[in-house]
Amino acid sequence: MLVHQNPIESQFYARLHDNLNAEVALGTVSTVDEGVEWLTYTYMYTRALKNPMAYGIAYNAIERDPNLRDHFGNVIREAAMQLDQNKMIRFDMATEYLNSTDLGRIASNFYVKYETIQLLNEAEKGVGLPVTFTSFMPDDMVIGLISMSTEFANLKCREEEIGDLEELMSYGCMMNVRGGGLASVAGKVNVLLQSLISRTSTRNSALMSEQLYVQQNAGRLCRAMFEMVLKNGWSQAANAFLGIAKCVEKQMWMNQCALRQFIQIINIPITWIEKIERKKARESDLLELSAKDLGYMFSCDGDRLYTYLRYLPRMDVQAKFKPITYTIVQVEVTLTPTFIWNDQIHGKSGQQSFYLVLENLNENLIIHQERIGIGKMKVNRQETQNLVFTIPIVDCQLTNNFQLRLASEYFVTDDVVVPMSLHNCILPKSFKSHTDLLDLEPLPIKTLKNSKFEAIYNFDYFNPIQAQVFFCLYKTDKSALIGAPTGSGKTLCAELAMFRLLQDHPGMKVVYIAPLKSLVRERVDDWKKKFEDGMGYRVVEVSGDVTPDPEELAASSILITTPEKWDGISRSWATREYVRRVGLIVLDEVHLLGVDRGAVLEAIVSRLKMITRRSHVTEEPVRLLGLSTALANAGDVAEWLGIPDEACYNFRPSVRPVPISVHIQGFPGQHYCPRMGLMNKPAYKAILTYSPRKPVLIFVSSRRQTRLTALAFVNLLIADHNPKQWLNMDMLELEDLMAAIKDENLKLTLPFGIGMHHAGLSAHERAIVEQLFIEKKIQVLIATATLAWGINCPAHLVIVKGTEYFDGKKGKYVDFPVTDVLQMMGRAGRPQFDDSAVAVIYVQDAKKTFYKKFLYEPFPVESSLLPVLPNHVNAEISAGTIDSKQAIVEYLSKTYLYRRLFANPNYYGLEEDSEEAMLKFITKIVDDSVAELLASECIHVDSEQDVIKPTPCGRIASVYYLQHETVRFLVKSLHSGCSVENMLKILTDVPEYAEIPVRHNEDLINTELQKKLRIRFSTSVMGTSACKAHLLFQAHFMRTVLPTDYRTDLKSVLDQCIRILQAMREMARLKNWLSATMNIILLQQMCHSARWHDDHPLLCLPHLSHEDARSIGDGMTIPQLQNHLEIEKSTSLDDAKLARRAQKLFRECTKLDEAQSREVLKALCNWPIINMKIMQLVDSRGNCVDIDETKKPVKVTAGEVYKLRIVMERVGPGKNNSSMHLPQWPKPKQAGWIIVVGNVSADMILNTTTVTGSHSTRSTAKLDIRAPATKGNHELAVLILSDCYLGIDQEYTLRLDVC
Repeated sequence: MLVHQNPIESQFYARLHDNLNAEVALGTVSTVDEGVEWLTYTYMYTRALKNPMAYGIAYNAIERDPNLRDHFGNVIREAAMQLDQNKMIRFDMATEYLNSTDLGRIASNFYVKYETIQLLNEAEKGVGLPVTFTSFMPDDMVIGLISMSTEFANLKCREEEIGDLEELMSYGCMMNVRGGGLASVAGKVNVLLQSLISRTSTRNSALMSEQLYVQQNAGRLCRAMFEMVLKNGWSQAANAFLGIAKCVEKQMWMNQCALRQFIQIINIPITWIEKIERKKARESDLLELSAKDLGYMFSCDGDRLYTYLRYLPRMDVQAKFKPITYTIVQVEVTLTPTFIWNDQIHGKSGQQSFYLVLENLNENLIIHQERIGIGKMKVNRQETQNLVFTIPIVDCQLTNNFQLRLASEYFVTDDVVVPMSLHNCILPKSFKSHTDLLDLEPLPIKTLKNSKFEAIYNFDYFNPIQAQVFFCLYKTDKSALIGAPTGSGKTLCAELAMFRLLQDHPGMKVVYIAPLKSLVRERVDDWKKKFEDGMGYRVVEVSGDVTPDPEELAASSILITTPEKWDGISRSWATREYVRRVGLIVLDEVHLLGVDRGAVLEAIVSRLKMITRRSHVTEEPVRLLGLSTALANAGDVAEWLGIPDEACYNFRPSVRPVPISVHIQGFPGQHYCPRMGLMNKPAYKAILTYSPRKPVLIFVSSRRQTRLTALAFVNLLIADHNPKQWLNMDMLELEDLMAAIKDENLKLTLPFGIGMHHAGLSAHERAIVEQLFIEKKIQVLIATATLAWGINCPAHLVIVKGTEYFDGKKGKYVDFPVTDVLQMMGRAGRPQFDDSAVAVIYVQDAKKTFYKKFLYEPFPVESSLLPVLPNHVNAEISAGTIDSKQAIVEYLSKTYLYRRLFANPNYYGLEEDSEEAMLKFITKIVDDSVAELLASECIHVDSEQDVIKPTPCGRIASVYYLQHETVRFLVKSLHSGCSVENMLKILTDVPEYAEIPVRHNEDLINTELQKKLRIRFSTSVMGTSACKAHLLFQAHFMRTVLPTDYRTDLKSVLDQCIRILQAMREMARLKNWLSATMNIILLQQMCHSARWHDDHPLLCLPHLSHEDARSIGDGMTIPQLQNHLEIEKSTSLDDAKLARRAQKLFRECTKLDEAQSREVLKALCNWPIINMKIMQLVDSRGNCVDIDETKKPVKVTAGEVYKLRIVMERVGPGKNNSSMHLPQWPKPKQAGWIIVVGNVSADMILNTTTVTGSHSTRSTAKLDIRAPATKGNHELAVLILSDCYLGIDQEYTLRLDVC
């Protein structure tokens, strides 16, 4: 033996159950075959082939089974069956599939042994054990159960230790010792655990070592059991296990002073803690005492004790029930941190975690639970967090008592408990039933009896839903509501109503309102082909990206717009003829009334109803057509829209042209990204199972997830026998297409038949991917959820990979509305392509029941108008439709909010539904709205006559579509001495930019980004939306390369900045501040030109570097360079002499190549060159005086009003084109001019006007100016400022002799 060494044998088999469970939980083993494959990588497999008998394998087994796969297959099956009996996995013996369970995942995550789980299962049955594992667990039972865990089985009981254990028991055990006597391992562990919590020490070194081992394991085991009871929904048991887990970790009992856990961290005198414990003072009572009272009561430094008590993590909790339907209740929770963050106690970064649990006390049941984290910044700001979750209820629970518990995850403190009750809840009544789909004969397209209309369709018959609504839409002028599932042909229903209007009411207009720009884009592309190219009806898009001029709007027949744009346009309905010519409004996705943006839709319809009533247009009111998914309360929506019962069609969610089967699968994990990773392999298998050859659409929440999912699929395909199985095209054809693609990830995934679609790709790249998918050349398309609304890409299988998205405003992951999930599902099985469809929805396991219940039980649509009511009231006051509080009440009565107040009063905060309570509530709403608008200086109230009038600030808010809070902020922030940098700070701090998302870890990206920028911020604000917006603007001015997400964020920031800057300019104009107005205009020019105002002027031109610009001329401006090249004298962009002059200059002074030089010259030719042709002063009698700066001052009469007439002429090769030529600005624009007349020395504006861009080379402006009141010579500045270009402004002096 001394000279021969035995080979090392594997001990893996002894822990096979635990290791197999871990792999199943991880997702790497999901079948018996994969389990065998996994075993082949182990040392046990290697040794079994060499020495089979050592592993219980017959000596001749290798002859029959050379690779031992059959043997190890049986081993995996046997282990899987035992794990299945233990509820750790689910093993389907027929298919040999292995699926993890909550119990198995918890055991894997907390490293709990198989035997311990077996013990817990037996304890749950309550048979033959001294402890039980049930929904009611006293603390001594919890400690007894932990003590019996097999993790402690290797501890030994020694006779000589009994005395020491008895001593420990007498001093340190506060509870009965369950699980066995001192002579048993369980009894010994129990004593050691209790003495550990009591901080009782022993002199026995062996016991000290074993106590340390118990300490290391007990907390982990207790946390695992806490997770188990949490999943079981055992309310009291969950509180008990969490409490004991914290006691073990902090080594103190729950009845001791909570400050004990800080002794080793901060210097708290132990005498203070002992005094508190002697007086048995409760934590909640101590927190109510002042520092002076604490000092007096405990004879200590009261201020220090007051501060120490506030280091305990604690939050103020407010909660209320809001009924949705008779069986669904929403819970609204408001959390406000009330503790002080201390870096020593809580850490320099990270979060404090809490468990929020809604308990049903009568049934000892957890109704809802979630883990909440709150960071240092939010604690320091005492920032409120709002949570909303939905729970099902049954009749018997209406009389039950509930409580909402907030418990710190790691600190021993008193839980915050809020009692709640449904006793006084007014539950909404049941809703109108769905419309039955009639068994009608197929209706042919020929029924339209119009060859032009018929020609745009490539099918012969309408589907059953379209056939049922045909008469109402095409043969009558009644308003209608059509609620039907996605994919049932609602767009064609809208087209029927449009045909009716265009055919029977020529000259009238159709307005189609869609909630998303992507939907607007889809409709524009489709209807331009159908209506404009096919029938000659002009189709115009009005969205954030496209703003047509009034002539184009007036000439159009069909306007396609977003709610916000139409709201802004219809506010000025009285002055816009084309608004009054609207005969049909199509409201797509009406069910989105219930989301935040739904308030705008509500305001549009309410205004329309008021206009109709006041202008007495009862003969031919505007026809409304609402389109939505199936609604729970279609009757309410129809009544509000003024739709008769016979025109309200609300089909069931199941009425689909293509039958769909839905599979919902839950995935574990508190954290979003690891949970998304667990879904990749099941999603891959779902494709192979349900749609191996047909198109597959996978929806994820973010661009990052599209990339991660696609790359995960590529890895799985590479391991498959046919990696190119999803690609259905020739590689040469694909390579030609890929030459135009810049995105590296897309280049990697397309050869595997996987496309990606998100906002980070260019429009060209997205179009290529869409085309390949529609033509079925690639089989799988992974897209962000917005694609569900925007583009019609049919698929046989739809996988919704996760139902949450990151809400930048809230700074956390929130659930998609159920309507969005239904919309995604609706992309499965388009009628023209499929006769069946499959939808697979992957959710967090805790939400699986929710989606099973609510996916086909649609929520009623509630109003979202109340929080933003003052903004819409202000718009109506500015438009003149509201002039008193009574008129506000009248306006309210036209809203959907008013109707829902009576149907579901509790949802909106009413405690009772009596007439008196309702009147009080409506009065309060009106008074609060008026008070808010008064505080924002948007209105003026004459209380004697009860008249409300708009102020200039209120009109600015309405015209520029700003929140009244923004105007309030600007009134406080703007002042005459604001520099450009101050203006930028004000611009980025407005409430509009609070919506800019700051995603996970973007505070770190912001910190890195600002190192490249001019203006720096403290790292403490890097996680705020305002700071991010400011950095984005700076990056835009410096043309810094940004990550993909930031480029999209920059686009949304730039989309809003011009209207905010225009409002700022109007407000500065109200105060007559000249320099402030000039700086705002300068900032506007910077936004368009993407340069700082003090950069070299030539850097606005394309391709020029700093060295090139300095080489051409150190202080040279663009007008000077145009003059140097004599561009003004040229009449054409193709002037050969001009080209030679420019090429010579650029060759000598720059490093530009020939193509770049041509682009710079083209920009110079398009840059506007303006000459002042006429400047005249006209008095009240019509006498004109030409103004010449070189001549004598013009004589004027003091205080008299004169008209200044200015005629400007555009010259040069681009004189007939006023389109802005600034490639860094994302949208087309006509370059205009702002003319300002002011007194520079007094920093005062006399008047301003704007000149919009047009195709005419001459522009005329007229301004009224009042002559100064004091006699003598005065100089006024006439400033002609570009509204988009930097460095081309002109200044003239108007010299006056006042007499």
